[in-house]
Amino acid sequence: MGVLLDEIHLVARAAAEQGGVISGSNPAVYDITDPFKVWVIQIVIILAMCQFLAVCLARIRQPRVIAEVIAGVLLGPSVMGHIPGFSNAIFPTASMPMLSLTSTIGLVFFLFLVGLEIDVRLIKRNIRASAMISVAGLVIPLGLGAALGVGVYREFIDPSVNFGYFLLFTAVAIGITAFPVLCRILTELRLLDTTVGVVVLSAGIGNDVVGWILLALTVALVNASTGLTALYVLLASVGYVLFLLFPVRWGYIWLARCTGSLEQGSPTTLMMSVTLVMILFSAFFTDIIGVHPIFGGFLAGLVIPHEGGFAISLVEKLEDLVSILFLPLYFTLSGLKTNLGLLNTGITWAYIVIICLVAFASKFVSCAVAAYANGFNWRESGAIGSLMSCKGLVELIVLNIGLQASILDPRTFSMFVLHALILTFMTTPLTLLFYPSKYRVREGADTAKIGGDREGVAGRHSVSDDEVRTKFSIVLDKIEQLPSAMTLSQLLQPPNPFPPSFVSAAAEKKALEASLDLPTLPHSTTHPRISIDALRLIELTNRTSAVIKGQEAGLLLHNDPIVSVFRTFGYLNRLVVSAALSVVAYDEFPDSIAQHAAEFGSQMVILPWSRGATSVLADGDEHGAVRNPFDGIFHKTSAWEFPKTAVQDQTSSVVYSDFIRKVFLRSATDVALFVDRGVSLQFTGVPTDQHLFLPFMGGPDDRLALSFLVQLCANPGVRATVVWIHKTESSADEKDAPTSVLSPRSPAGNTQTHLTMAAADTVYGQHNTQTRLVSDTADNLLWDKFAVPTSSHNPSVVSALSRITFQRQESAEPLHRIVELVEVESGKLTAGKSLVVLLGRSRRMAVESHKAELHKLFSSRGTSIGSAVSKTVGDVGAALVASGTGASLLVLQAAVSVS
Repeated sequence: MGVLLDEIHLVARAAAEQGGVISGSNPAVYDITDPFKVWVIQIVIILAMCQFLAVCLARIRQPRVIAEVIAGVLLGPSVMGHIPGFSNAIFPTASMPMLSLTSTIGLVFFLFLVGLEIDVRLIKRNIRASAMISVAGLVIPLGLGAALGVGVYREFIDPSVNFGYFLLFTAVAIGITAFPVLCRILTELRLLDTTVGVVVLSAGIGNDVVGWILLALTVALVNASTGLTALYVLLASVGYVLFLLFPVRWGYIWLARCTGSLEQGSPTTLMMSVTLVMILFSAFFTDIIGVHPIFGGFLAGLVIPHEGGFAISLVEKLEDLVSILFLPLYFTLSGLKTNLGLLNTGITWAYIVIICLVAFASKFVSCAVAAYANGFNWRESGAIGSLMSCKGLVELIVLNIGLQASILDPRTFSMFVLHALILTFMTTPLTLLFYPSKYRVREGADTAKIGGDREGVAGRHSVSDDEVRTKFSIVLDKIEQLPSAMTLSQLLQPPNPFPPSFVSAAAEKKALEASLDLPTLPHSTTHPRISIDALRLIELTNRTSAVIKGQEAGLLLHNDPIVSVFRTFGYLNRLVVSAALSVVAYDEFPDSIAQHAAEFGSQMVILPWSRGATSVLADGDEHGAVRNPFDGIFHKTSAWEFPKTAVQDQTSSVVYSDFIRKVFLRSATDVALFVDRGVSLQFTGVPTDQHLFLPFMGGPDDRLALSFLVQLCANPGVRATVVWIHKTESSADEKDAPTSVLSPRSPAGNTQTHLTMAAADTVYGQHNTQTRLVSDTADNLLWDKFAVPTSSHNPSVVSALSRITFQRQESAEPLHRIVELVEVESGKLTAGKSLVVLLGRSRRMAVESHKAELHKLFSSRGTSIGSAVSKTVGDVGAALVASGTGASLLVLQAAVSVS
């Protein structure tokens, strides 16, 4: 009976303990039988610190690994360890094995991703220069590293450590290049498609592979009890490498083909299971033969094929969990093991300086000289030397292995960690100093471009107000933009000079093939050939998959679904379509667009803004056709107005609006923003009965809109109405208000740029009577040229003008009048048809302001709208947005030459 009572008491006590914090237990107390709670606390603190530092250091373009190591230094004995009880409470000694196990698993998978990044095909490009730079960047640093190791050994290392092993380890630590960080720096600085980037990447691959071999040899020697054991370990490692790279790789590719993974470009569940088992078994095997398990993960990455985007898709399934959760643990642990308090003597800091100088100079000088000897100029050579001296991730892995193998003690470990941070920190600033963008030479630029007429910068020319524009660049960064891009491309399509009934099958096939391969298409002299270059933008992030995408931009371009769909559309509509793909950071999208437009010789950049979500009423009819993309960010929509409106991504609209403003600011060519509200597409070569409307009030942007409208009306199915609205009886308030101008650039001395925290703001003109008269004269000349019949026009312009109605009106409130005219024009259209309103974005060189009237219009419509809308689409566009019009908007900004 007593035994039974004791058992009941024990069960009750165990049940009480299960209550956790409810029963009073402290989750921060480490329990070796239940380490999960403390592990979570540690993870949250580490990730929070790493993310905070990463955001701060990203502003000075530093890789994330620096933030992770600094986070460990701050959390370790160097800083927060001095807080009484902090280390024992958050990082107790008994909990470190759990963190180490987690970080090792993450490191194995990360090294798998590193091995997967290595594409041996890159070595074939510029192989001679890459080989010489790689050899020079290994031999000299290895020799100087071994020499440096003599002094460090005598000063700091216990004699019980094997002298030869230590020299070999220091040689590897000095000679190795951090290939993963190097890839990210090259991608972030947009150097992957330059000659310097390709050579550095190829040299880095060779350097990295040899460095890993030497490190594996060092670990094998340290772990082996005798020389014969070390030889067996080396032979087993070589045999395993050959086993993985040949029979295992062949079998893996065969299975990927059998499961359809290669064709689909995405691994199946079976392939993912096989891959995970292969990674873990490879790490297990290299660990049991006396080599560190991370080598097994690295070798497994070399097995993965890169065909068809398979590697990219595989990486996307693994990278976030590895790089965000597991990997920071490893490098934070490196920081936790780093005790800067041990660096407390002058001789210690003297050796830190010597280590930094030897490590940097041996790499920089040897690689730069080798590059210069292979024909690179001094700027390119300096950039190559700076990039090859990068340390980062791999260096820290090497140092941790040395500490784990007792080759390094805590003091020398801290010295080498500090040198790795300093050299990694220096890489990006030095590269930008030696090799700014204006000096860069692109290597095989066509590898990321298909089709197209590449005249380059030399082929670019200025376009007058009334000249026909024939070269366009359309920006595509989302699949939702395809309908807008197709709509405007079809509007640009000139009439087919040969009726379909008179085109032979051979000629039809030749013309369609020509739209892809870009020989001369059949066209008449009155309708010049229109060429459209689609710029596919992919955002560059810190993810490994983004880095691989940057390396394989040419392959991605041919397989990208957005590019494929748009090119097929051009093929079917006899449009000359070329394409290019760029992987850059989102903040650099505007600069990439401007640079691409200059290289392509584009006369206009087109930005499609995809239509908003469709609102469907209970009876199934669409309410207002489609919603304006500005809905939800620039004004509020009441629930009764759209009772069953689909959810819209307001954040992306705000971000995209800022992006548009930056493109307007930085582009040196004409820019058109097409806000598509649903224009009918007809796959017959031209839209059917498409109506355009232009409210003309003068200025360079309105003149561009007028000339572009005439060009669009060359299509027989396009008709237009143009109304020149003169403002009368301006109020005193309006006269005193500043003129809102949205020019990207203006002649020197005439304008000044205002910037907000969000994006580029408007440009306020400082005009005088002379500049206004010049602009007014240009307005009248262009209007008279098109509105007054004359025989000087060519037949295509005459045909276009026959479908345009020109009117003049006066109004004291031009914005109100424009809204009324748009509503009238929309009401004239038959069911299923839509109106496209062309408008100039700003009124440069005008005196009167519409600011007061715009606010009055908002008030009368009961609309709450911010200033961002007028800064994005101009005052006229803002008025139309506030009015809730269902018309599509084509907002144009004319290029302004810079003095």
